Amino acid sequence: MTKKFDPATAIQNLKQFGEFGDVNPSITDSATYTFMSENTMIEAFHGEAQGCFLYSRHWNPSNKYLADALAAMEGTESAWVTASGMAAITTAILQLCNSGDHIVTSVTTYGGTFAFLKNYLQKFNIGVTFVNITDHESVKKAIQPNTKLLYTESMTNPMLQISDLPELSKITRSKGIQLVVDNTFTPMIISPFNLGADIVVYSMTKFINGKNDCVAGAICASNDFINAISDVNSGTAMLLGPVLDPLRSSSILKNLGTLHIRMQKHSDNAAYMAEKFEEIGLKYIYPGNPDHPQYELFTMIMNEDFGYGGMIAIDVETAERAAPFMELMQEKGVGYHAVSLGYFKTLFSNSGKSTSSEVPEDIQKEMGLSPGLIRFSVGLDHDIENSFELIKSCLKELKYI
Repeated sequence: MTKKFDPATAIQNLKQFGEFGDVNPSITDSATYTFMSENTMIEAFHGEAQGCFLYSRHWNPSNKYLADALAAMEGTESAWVTASGMAAITTAILQLCNSGDHIVTSVTTYGGTFAFLKNYLQKFNIGVTFVNITDHESVKKAIQPNTKLLYTESMTNPMLQISDLPELSKITRSKGIQLVVDNTFTPMIISPFNLGADIVVYSMTKFINGKNDCVAGAICASNDFINAISDVNSGTAMLLGPVLDPLRSSSILKNLGTLHIRMQKHSDNAAYMAEKFEEIGLKYIYPGNPDHPQYELFTMIMNEDFGYGGMIAIDVETAERAAPFMELMQEKGVGYHAVSLGYFKTLFSNSGKSTSSEVPEDIQKEMGLSPGLIRFSVGLDHDIENSFELIKSCLKELKYI
């Protein structure tokens, strides 16, 4: 059997030194850069100068270090870092689409992405068709002559479906359109580019950074695409300006070196929780459960050694039951009643009332999102057994079990 891609070793094999031989690359906090000759500056503006920097909205050495590491992790030729995950998503989409174009996307997707696709793109006359991403016939039927891209998440938010990226790639390539994949929930676990995606986007705010101390995003793609978004005359990233601060790039780069260890622990803890939820008869969704509809697919496409991820969801039927349960869990020290994910503490929120609240209730119902669904980002707890016992005590106190 051929060994699968190893994103952790790809990062570890990078040699990135600072200007004085620093083991951590130097931080460059300059907004602009000097040129020794006028001709070189002119060439830079025309995209013809190599090995020099022009202005930090375009490129910054610290951002380049992080971008190179992300490209290594994803197996892409290049990458570009942004000031947020939404900046990465919107930059990629707006670079690919013009007025009158069309997008096919998973209906089960992050609420902010849903709102951008459903509401914001209307002003540009860009059409969007929402589909069940696991129904490939629906995907095929939704593609129109003016469709430019298919957008999905490797593991969808918050229903935790697994997209069949190899199969979706066959569809997009047969139609001559781009496959854009948000891999925020499964860094290292899934490598979308190696499974046929053309462009991979991230909210680095989550697992990649892992500290919930900054907001950041990334686009991993071909040299041609990264050059296109950063082109001084027509690049969406260059002209809209969603640049990441170099100080943040430097801190994220340091955190990237421990991502494989963190993903392993997140996965181990989530798997333990799923096992215990099963034992007490709690309704839950976990892609690492053999009963999950896409378990076999996930097992087939995932990289070795990193587990099935740190995301799990439980269903307590109604938002009215979810609210006191989450409040009690926070009070007892299970984690924080907060949105986002990938933190070293467990985070939980009622998706329909928070991160998916932009999705109308009728569509939530249609996609199977229970009003009582609570999304857990399981933390790095050393004593995960105690965390489960605290959850169980909350369920018992509220007479939910």
